[in-house]
Amino acid sequence: MRRTAALTTVLSLLLSTTILFLGNQAASAQQQPEIRRQLLLQQDSTIPGYELYMIIVEIPAGVSEVRHTHPGPLAGYVAEGELILEHEGRPRATYKTGTSFLVEAGKIHQGINMGSVTVKLIATLVVEKGKPANSPAP
Repeated sequence: MRRTAALTTVLSLLLSTTILFLGNQAASAQQQPEIRRQLLLQQDSTIPGYELYMIIVEIPAGVSEVRHTHPGPLAGYVAEGELILEHEGRPRATYKTGTSFLVEAGKIHQGINMGSVTVKLIATLVVEKGKPANSPAP
């Protein structure tokens, strides 16, 4: 009887510790800052068969985008902060508030915020209708 009670107590403590640990892990994961995207405009382009997207992208301090591509050109304008851009075929570049950049269709790239404030940029994409606006890079 004592063994059963002791075993039950040990199992209860183990289960409680596990639940507490997993709860802390979930809370920690929920607190990770995420990139926010706000679609400002999506409409047919003046180029037949293409759509135009205009998006506000906010990258929190210390956060990086995943490496990705777009099926059409992307023009970006840094409205706030400092963006580091890794771009296939070019050296890593830093863009400060008030500067702009171009990413050619199909080029792998990644925006990185190594600063202490959120980077806010305006991105304009021209995308062939029916294609996804972006795809993760292999």
